[in-house]
Amino acid sequence: MGECKLDHSHEDVLKKLAEQAPHLSELRVSQFKHQLNGEPSQERLNELFHLLKKYDLASPEERQEREKQMDHLFG
Repeated sequence: MGECKLDHSHEDVLKKLAEQAPHLSELRVSQFKHQLNGEPSQERLNELFHLLKKYDLASPEERQEREKQMDHLFG
């Protein structure tokens, strides 16, 4: 994931999660919601947003790479 200079809000990430939820497993959606409980850091919000951004349009290889990053993030 390239570095983005734009900070994403809690609401941005929730909106992106809602958009991409049909393309994610229930476990992944649950993991994202858990990460968004409380007050995640700005760095965490940005990371979550970019893992979700255009997930539905990603190639199978890109999705696999994002899944690895999610495993690391949520593990």
